[in-house]
Amino acid sequence: MNKIDPNKTLPQIHQREIVAKSGFFRVERVDLEFSNGATRQFERMAGSGNGAVMIVPFLDSETMLLIREYAAGTHSYQLGFPKGLIDPGESVLEAANRELKEEAGYGAEQIEKIHTVSMAPTFFDAKMNIVLAQNLYECRLEGDEPEPLEVIPWSIHNIDALLARDDFIEARCIAALFLVQKYLAQNSTEVR
Repeated sequence: MNKIDPNKTLPQIHQREIVAKSGFFRVERVDLEFSNGATRQFERMAGSGNGAVMIVPFLDSETMLLIREYAAGTHSYQLGFPKGLIDPGESVLEAANRELKEEAGYGAEQIEKIHTVSMAPTFFDAKMNIVLAQNLYECRLEGDEPEPLEVIPWSIHNIDALLARDDFIEARCIAALFLVQKYLAQNSTEVR
């Protein structure tokens, strides 16, 4: 079995510089020196804000809610879970409940953070908090989406069909699905 050194020294950052910027992204060049003396320049998308949330909502013990929305990166409509940025001053759970209301038209009486994931941590400083939402009630807040999102009920017992779809491909959504499945199984929690 491989041993992981918990005391490994992080590289020293000698200089950081923003080399490109857009409305959403900042690209930062980082000059590093590793503990063995090697030096390198890395470019990364610098994080901003307070992170993000992705909510796996359950309407009842067998029915998840997905949303279908436009994805500019692939110029397609994609199925996924409600998600969004954490606003300043919001906790993870407050942001999750707000995004759920904005995107799916439901609030949750029971909401719990179950995991945090990162996307391409070698190049991107961003974290997504995965949240399980149960005991839903109808409640809609106005969001920032350019068009109404479709809300699609999906049986938890039909995951293979969901994974076989060409429009359910976002890695974070797939990770969230499996993380929630594992969490529910380990906690012997019947979805309420």
